Amino acid sequence: MAAILRFRKLCFLEPVKCSTVSVQSFEKPKNDEKQSFEQPQKSESLVSAIERVLEKPKSKKIKKKPKEWRVPEAPGVRLKRDGLTPLHPVVLVPGIVTGGLELWEGRPCSEGLFRKRLWGGSFTEIFKRPLCWLEHLSLDNETGLDPPGIRVRAVPGLVAADYFAPGYFVWAVLIENLAKIGYEQKNMYMAAYDWRLSFQNTEIRDQSLSRLKSKIELMYVTNGYKKVVVVPHSMGVIYFLHFLKWVEAPPPVGGGGGQGWCAKHIKAIMNIGPAFLGVPKAVANILSAEGRDVAFIRSMAPGLLDSETFGFQTLQHIMRVSRTWDSVISLVPRGGETIWGDLNKSPEVENICYTSKARYLQSSSKENNGNDTDAKRSFHVKELPRYGRIISFGKEKLELPSSQLSIIDSKELMRGSASRNSNTSCGEVSSEYDEMSRNNIKKVAESDAYTASSLLDLLRFVAPKMMKRAEAHFSHGIAEDLDDPKYTHYKYWSNPLETKLPDAPDMEIFCSYGVGIPTERSYVYKLSSSDRCKSIPLQIDSSAYGSDNGCLKGGVHFVDGDESVPVVSAGFMCAKGWQGKTRFNPSGISTYIREHQHKAPSSLLEGRGTESGAHVDIMGNVAFIEDVLRIAGGATGAELGGDRIYSDIMKMSERINIRL
Repeated sequence: MAAILRFRKLCFLEPVKCSTVSVQSFEKPKNDEKQSFEQPQKSESLVSAIERVLEKPKSKKIKKKPKEWRVPEAPGVRLKRDGLTPLHPVVLVPGIVTGGLELWEGRPCSEGLFRKRLWGGSFTEIFKRPLCWLEHLSLDNETGLDPPGIRVRAVPGLVAADYFAPGYFVWAVLIENLAKIGYEQKNMYMAAYDWRLSFQNTEIRDQSLSRLKSKIELMYVTNGYKKVVVVPHSMGVIYFLHFLKWVEAPPPVGGGGGQGWCAKHIKAIMNIGPAFLGVPKAVANILSAEGRDVAFIRSMAPGLLDSETFGFQTLQHIMRVSRTWDSVISLVPRGGETIWGDLNKSPEVENICYTSKARYLQSSSKENNGNDTDAKRSFHVKELPRYGRIISFGKEKLELPSSQLSIIDSKELMRGSASRNSNTSCGEVSSEYDEMSRNNIKKVAESDAYTASSLLDLLRFVAPKMMKRAEAHFSHGIAEDLDDPKYTHYKYWSNPLETKLPDAPDMEIFCSYGVGIPTERSYVYKLSSSDRCKSIPLQIDSSAYGSDNGCLKGGVHFVDGDESVPVVSAGFMCAKGWQGKTRFNPSGISTYIREHQHKAPSSLLEGRGTESGAHVDIMGNVAFIEDVLRIAGGATGAELGGDRIYSDIMKMSERINIRL
C-alpha cells in the first residue's frame, strides 16, 4: 500500500500518464466483473510505468536570483554618445524657497553668521537660535524690503539652488546632465534672486532683473550669437514672465531693451511645474499657516504646534514671518471664478479621485491627445465636489446648493476691518489676528463659502497690511482690454491673464509638469476653539472626510496635479490661453504641453525616483531632463514629439469660458 501511495504522489508531481494505473487494478475482481488490464501494446504495464518514474531524475529547484537594481544610465551620457553637444546657453530660474539665502548684516544675536546660509543648507541655526533666525528671515512689514540693520541676500551661482539641503537635490541632477554633454559656467547660469521679495523689488533692491538681462546678453554674444534656453521652475515661471515685460519696457521702471529684445535673445522657455494661475495652498498658508500635512499633525497632537504648552508656537511664528514675504501673494489663485469655478461648478467637475492602486497601475497613457479617461474610471472613484468653493466653513456647506448658502457681502466684511484692536500685548509672536476682535473673526465664518473672487476680500480682511503692501505689486484678475494703458504697470506683468507675450514668433514655450498625484484644491475650515492671545483663530477641519477613496480627506479636497500645482494652473495657458494667436499671445508663439505621469520609486535604492512627477522631484525625471538637453542642443518642440498629455487638461480648458 505504501508503494501505491508513493506512486500516486509521483504521478501527481510528474507529468506521467496515470489514467491506466489505478488502485482498483490491484483489487481482486468481483465475479461479475472481468479483469480489465489493458494490453501491453496499447499502454505501458504497471511495472514499466513505475520503473520509468523511479528512474527519472528528480527535478532540481531553481533558486531565483534576487532582482538586481542597477543605476540607470544618465540621459546626458546616452545623448552625448548619440552625438548631442551644447548649442544654446541655458539659464536656470529657481522658484520660491528653493534658493539659498545668506547673511550680510545682522543684529547682535547673529554674531558669527556673516555670509553663512540662513536658508538652504544644514539649517543648524534653527536649533541653535530659532528666534534670531526667524527675525532675520523677516522683511519689513511696511516696505516689504530690509528691516533696519538686517541684510539677507540670495546666494549667487549654481550652488544657490543645486541642493536645498544636504542630499536633497533641486537643480543638481539637471546641472550634472547638462555638464555631461559639455555645459559649464560659461554657457550655463543660475539666475538666483531673493524669492521673498516682490518681483519688482528684486530689481529695486538688488538689480536682479538688470543682472539677468546683462548675463543673457553676454551669453548670447560669447556663445556664437546663439539664443538662450530658459528653464524656470514653480514661482520662477511667473518671475520670468515678469522679466519678459520688464526687459522690453522703457526705463526707469523697465530694462530698456525695446521691442524685439526677447525675439533676439530667447530660443525657448521650458517652464517646470508652472504656477501660472496660482495655487490654492497659498491661501491656506495665509489664513492659518497650514496645509494638508500641518492639518494632520494638528489633529494628531492638537497642542503641539500652536499652543504654549511646549513654548513652540510654531504656526504663529511661521505666519508672522511669511506674511512679510510679498512673493506669497503672487501665488494666490488668479483669474477669479472664470478659472477656478464658482459656488456650483469648476473646470474639474469630472475629476477622478485617485486611489493608491490606481496611481500604481496607471503608468501609461496615450500621448499627444491622450486623455485615457476610460482607463482612469476603471481604477478610480468618481465624485462631483464643488471645487469652486476654495474655502468652506463646515463640511455640510459643501453639499448645499448655492441658493441655501449664507454669503456675506464683501463690502460688509471690509467694513468690519475698520474696527481693529490696537492690542500689542501678544509680544513678538503676535499676528494681525491679534488686532481683530472675536466678533470680527466670527464674521469670517458667517459666510459659508469663498470662491477665488471673494477670497481676495477675505485675505484683505484677515491680513490687511500684507495685502495692502503686496497688491501694489501683483494683480489677480482678467484683463478686459490689454491695450489699456493701465496694463503697462508692473503689477500686471506676472499675471498671464493681464499681459501680452512678447512679439517673438520664433520662440517656443513649454508647460512641463507632473500629473497623477493628489494636489490640494480647496479646504474645509472651522473656528479654532482657542481664543487666547497668540492663537490662530482659523484652522483646517481635519475631521472632514468624503466617501471612501474620495476627493475630500482631512479637510482638504484634492485634484490631479504635481502635489503642489493643480493641472488647471500649470497647463491652461499652453492648452488654451496662448494656443495659437490670441490676445494674450498676439504673435502666435508656439506652445507645447509636456506632462509627466508620476511613477513612485519601487525601492529605497531608487531614491526619489527617475520617473517622478512631484513638484520638485520632477527635476530628476529622466524624460524631463532629456527634453531640456535636446532643446538646448537645438531641437524644436515638434522634434520632441509635440504635446504629451495624460490628464484632462484639454477638457478642463474647454470648460473655461474666456475671451481669447
